[in-house]
Amino acid sequence: MKTEKLQFYLPPDLVAQRPLPVRSDSRLLVLDRATGSLTDSRFKRLGDFLSPGDCLVLNDTKVLPARFFARRSTGAKMEGLFLAEIAPGTWDVMLKGAGKIKPGEKFYISKFSRCRHACPEPAERGNGPVVFCPAEIIEKRKDGTYRLKIDAQHAALVAGQAEFQTILNQIGFPPLPPYIKRDDDLAIAAIDKKRYQTVYARRPGAIAAPTAGLHFTNQLIEKLKQAGIHFTYVTLHVGTGTFKPIKTENIDDHKIHQEWFSIDAENAAIINAAKENGGRIIAVGTTSTRALETAAPAASLLRSKTAGGGQVRATSGSTELFIKPGYEFKIVDAMITNFHLPKSTLLALVVAFAGLENIIAAYRYAIEKRYRFYSYGDAMLIV
Repeated sequence: MKTEKLQFYLPPDLVAQRPLPVRSDSRLLVLDRATGSLTDSRFKRLGDFLSPGDCLVLNDTKVLPARFFARRSTGAKMEGLFLAEIAPGTWDVMLKGAGKIKPGEKFYISKFSRCRHACPEPAERGNGPVVFCPAEIIEKRKDGTYRLKIDAQHAALVAGQAEFQTILNQIGFPPLPPYIKRDDDLAIAAIDKKRYQTVYARRPGAIAAPTAGLHFTNQLIEKLKQAGIHFTYVTLHVGTGTFKPIKTENIDDHKIHQEWFSIDAENAAIINAAKENGGRIIAVGTTSTRALETAAPAASLLRSKTAGGGQVRATSGSTELFIKPGYEFKIVDAMITNFHLPKSTLLALVVAFAGLENIIAAYRYAIEKRYRFYSYGDAMLIV
């Protein structure tokens, strides 16, 4: 398929910049992929479209406060995104505003320790960032990322220990995607830290949220459980590649990002039992979908479709599964997802699941009805 087929125009004012006050008040567009019919609803009424025995599969990854600020010795401001710790105190990062920074150059990671915007009295406001610890550029890598060395001894004195999660908790901001405009305002960051995270997040490692799950509240989860809906959890640590557009002329020529995932035996057993008993496996988000489909093929060879469909096996590792038009789904029967960027691998996945005509028509309808798009936006249920 030509990548251009995944293009559409979105009015800029439909890109959600803030979450709604109540997560489950988000709108829900229900697409029946067999008929193409569309139904307007609210996420808090998700149960209207589910049946006892259905199984929701959620991604329980937890977003790291991976965005940070720094200053060069010249005083120039930089913005960074933590990607991975290669060794204690050695990080791979993306840097914005780095200019011609070279290996060997030292700079200073900042900490915003006081509220400069939300404090009621000017005298209570701090004077901006303070130095948290020095760092040094070790290498500029071919992919445009940087490897740097944190002054671990200094960081240990400040944070109590030099472990990267502890340091990020001291200096980090929520790693919101670039289409959500943010600066270093601590008051807004405090809201994002809570809301750019699912209520069931428990396994730290993501640098982007599994946004389809942001609409769930604890109250809604409990209500659905009481209605006989099963809840199971997988883990897939969402990486920066989730925002990487498809730049090749043909979708097949794009190389997808690699992400770590895990499905344990307990959750695999619940998913398989639900499938065998006729319940639908409903993936909450494209990340859960990729994890499920990665875990399904080997196990599915053990069963024919007439004997109850595919199954998943307990497994963990890296997945590079690119779900695109033409892919045959093995385990997922329905999907909850947000509205995605043009020419993205996420849009390619939902097109593979529901068909190009259905998705383009649904997106046109959502734009006409002024649904909110992307990470903090509204949701779709595809059945």
